[in-house]
Amino acid sequence: MLEMSSPTFAQLLNNVGDHVTGDETETSVHQVLTMELPVQQSIPFVLSFSNLTYSVRVRRKSIFPAISGRRADEPRSTRTKVLLNDISGEARDGELLAVLGASGSGKSTLIDALANRIAKESLKGEVKLNGEPLHSKLLKVISAYVMQDDLLYPMLTVEETLMFSAEFRLPRTLSKSKKKGRVQALIDQLGLRNAAKTIIGDEGHRGVSGGERRRVSIGIDIIHDPIILFLDEPTSGLDSTSAFMVVKVLQRIAQSGSIVIMSIHQPSYRILGLLDRLIFLSRGQTVYSGSPLNLPQFFADFGHSIPENENKTEFALDLIRELEGSPDGTDNLVEFNRKWKNTNRNSAATPARYDLSLKEAISASISRGKLVSGAANDAANPTSMVPTFANPIWTEMAVLSKRSFTNSWRMPEIFFVRFGAVMVTGFILATMFWRLDDSPKGVRERIGFFAFAMSTTYYTCADALPVFIHERFIFMRETAYNAYRRSSYCLSHALVSIPALIFLSISFAALTFWAVGLDGGASGFLFYLSVVLASFWAGNSFVTFLSGVIPHVMIGYVIVVAIFAYYLLFSGFFLNRDRIPSYWIWFHYLSLVKYPYEAVLQNEFKDPTKCFVRGIQLFDNSPLGDISISLKEKLLDSISKTLNVRITSSTCVMTGADILVQQGITQLNKWNCLWVTIAWGFFFRILFYFSLLLGSKNKRR
Repeated sequence: MLEMSSPTFAQLLNNVGDHVTGDETETSVHQVLTMELPVQQSIPFVLSFSNLTYSVRVRRKSIFPAISGRRADEPRSTRTKVLLNDISGEARDGELLAVLGASGSGKSTLIDALANRIAKESLKGEVKLNGEPLHSKLLKVISAYVMQDDLLYPMLTVEETLMFSAEFRLPRTLSKSKKKGRVQALIDQLGLRNAAKTIIGDEGHRGVSGGERRRVSIGIDIIHDPIILFLDEPTSGLDSTSAFMVVKVLQRIAQSGSIVIMSIHQPSYRILGLLDRLIFLSRGQTVYSGSPLNLPQFFADFGHSIPENENKTEFALDLIRELEGSPDGTDNLVEFNRKWKNTNRNSAATPARYDLSLKEAISASISRGKLVSGAANDAANPTSMVPTFANPIWTEMAVLSKRSFTNSWRMPEIFFVRFGAVMVTGFILATMFWRLDDSPKGVRERIGFFAFAMSTTYYTCADALPVFIHERFIFMRETAYNAYRRSSYCLSHALVSIPALIFLSISFAALTFWAVGLDGGASGFLFYLSVVLASFWAGNSFVTFLSGVIPHVMIGYVIVVAIFAYYLLFSGFFLNRDRIPSYWIWFHYLSLVKYPYEAVLQNEFKDPTKCFVRGIQLFDNSPLGDISISLKEKLLDSISKTLNVRITSSTCVMTGADILVQQGITQLNKWNCLWVTIAWGFFFRILFYFSLLLGSKNKRR
């Protein structure tokens, strides 16, 4: 491959055929291509930013208001902290721009400002691409942002991770083999060939190394060959060799015609040789901006010459820290930087020229081969030149579902723990309530079984809580730059959960229905199974919604357990509906346990001709239950004479319909209760979608 010609991925891709050896699911045969490409001038893109200023209000905390002289009823005072102060500069395609500074200097804040991750009303200044304002919609599809943390699915291999990213970011018009060829070319460029079949790994599963993981994080964001690439400290936590390899990859990406802007804490001597432009920050102000080659002259003119054998950036950062501790801070260095740039324009980097407008530059870049999410170059304005999303919603759902299934399939212990909990609970219930009879005691025990069984289906859904909490930042990273729609994620999340819920429902229902001796035969079992499945669905949806609202697992578990306990309390098992205080009756109708509980009770006691209390059984649940049978018969005779109604030992005094009335179940029939339970599940899925829509803006205020 020719370094000087700087071919894009798409140009390399033109030499990869659609032919796939063997089965279509196999990886395409890949080899390093040797080809002669005409040397062509890269498309001129210049990202300029001027007078960027960003500040936040910090509230002063006072633990003891009386000591601080402030009354408890007085509002807390706030102070303004400036994170960026009049920052200006530019970044060019083909170059690697690095933002340096000590911790708290504003490096990550500047990257966020350029990447449109700060609310527009809070950030002052301008960010332009080729002299034109850079709109948020356009920036999302022509750029990528690599976070400091490596947010990846642990059980996917390197190749699978990049392939799923290709499925999201590349248009469906691109053939499967072309996408595979693109992934293989990217694996070679990232230096991941030896780790292609290795899983990413996590604390419990051994996977790739830290440097390889970081390169995979970069790869998933550059699969669509973005014009602008932002990276927040991509070398953080890596050894010097791994850090050098990561920056070397970034240099290749820049040379392929992209603008690459990264923050870095303290680059080594070898990394410094790869950087084209530097911006040093100190407390939100620029203390140097220019080429690394001009650093010695800059600090020499400032009166602090860099020793010959010392790392330039280490010397600069040490000097900046020393000045920050002085009374005047770095104000003198900031002012000197402004004067030095004005008096040394000839030696400093000259401002970039761009002869093409933004629309023309993007069109030329696309025609050159940069695949910006399947962009077409026939639109009238830049913001419409690229589609918002590369694929339709059904394609996104299919890819998301496949990825989730693949990752979950390789961690079967999670499902088996939940399955074990359901089966153990079902076994205990089946043996505790074994073959209940139709006596008054059997009726009472049946009601207790139904209450516990229905509430158990909700409690066992708590395992859904950590799923999205762990995926939250992956979701935010991918949706921030339009990899897929939030609605696609919600729908696929629901679809993926259904097979497991069906399996758990069948297992629990089959284990308990006949063992307990429930009524209804085959039709009764099918309805009982439907109610159990609907309960699992509603419980899973409710917990999923909470995971979108609550970011912490432990707090989430506490809230889930508490709310499910309240649902059981107000379900009508402990207190009938007419006995619940009027000021709490609203919670009775919000209880998720109420509707499946009433549905299974009606399914069990639906037969109006089936008798559950006959003659002397009338006394079983009273203090008279222990007297002799002959005495009970005499009492029945006395009651018969008093009421003028003949009651014998075989007379039915309570049917299933009477039990339902006694339990206060008179408002909804069993089918309505089933549909309401299912509707609750859909309702919480909709709330989950809105929680993602409102809670994943991923922008600073």
